[in-house]
Parts: sequence; C-alpha cells; structure tokens
Amino acid sequence: MKIIKQSNPTFILSSITTSAIILLLLVSLNACVSKKAFLVSSVVPAAQGSVKIKKDNNGNYNIAVFVRNLADVSRLQPAKKAYVVWIIAQGEMAKNVGLIDSGTKLFSKKLKASFQTVSPTKPSKVFITAEDDITTQVPNYVTILETNTF
Repeated sequence: MKIIKQSNPTFILSSITTSAIILLLLVSLNACVSKKAFLVSSVVPAAQGSVKIKKDNNGNYNIAVFVRNLADVSRLQPAKKAYVVWIIAQGEMAKNVGLIDSGTKLFSKKLKASFQTVSPTKPSKVFITAEDDITTQVPNYVTILETNTF
C-alpha cells in the first residue's frame, strides 16, 4: 500500500513567491551595472579589457576600466608617453578622464591594470588612446581600445 503525501499549497506558494522576490532583486541589482568588453585592437591586438559602469546613490556614474596585455607605450610605433582614457556622453565631445600607466608602477608582471573615475553623466562610449601629452583635451586619431555604445 502506497501512502501519497499531498504538498501544502501555502508552502508551495510561499516558496514560489520567495524565489520570485530573490530573482527580482538579483535582476534589479544587475540592471544598475553595465559592462562592455573592449573591441579587439588593431594597434595592440593582444590587449583585452572591459568597462563597468554603475550608477551610485548620488546619481553619478562609477566607471571602472580593466585592461591586460597592453604593451608599454614606449614600444608603440611611434612611441608615446601614456595611455589616456576617454569617455563620450550623449551629445558631448570626448572627455579626457585620466591615464593608465603601462610602466611597471601600475602594471603587474602579467600586464594588468585598472582605472576608476566618476562622471556626472552616463558615458555612451569609452576608449583609450596613446598620447604624447597626458593633459590633451582632444584625442589622438589612433584609438588603442574602444567599446561599442552602452
């Protein structure tokens, strides 16, 4: 003789509701973060990386750039002084937001580096150029790494 045990409908409904709430929270947390990989570089093909953009509680955008296998700027042809990170926000010109040093100070033995900044406007694109002047306000025509549009 088999005894068939019936499930408690309240327990099943409670489990489904709890699962739905957890899923909704996870989706909403990830919705606040945009991540894009850099496209393959024709100048430094081994270079790889990504950009994460997250809106903070103050309405600003935290921008985190991660790169690896980026050749030292002195090895480029022609050699340059530094890699500069640029952002483009909707309807704005490219803005120099800082530099990634490819020297031994910031890069590890595995040629990894990261860069973080904050912007009041959401970037629609992030790119890196090799520059002679790190304070330049106009990007060099040679782009090392760039993202698709966010």
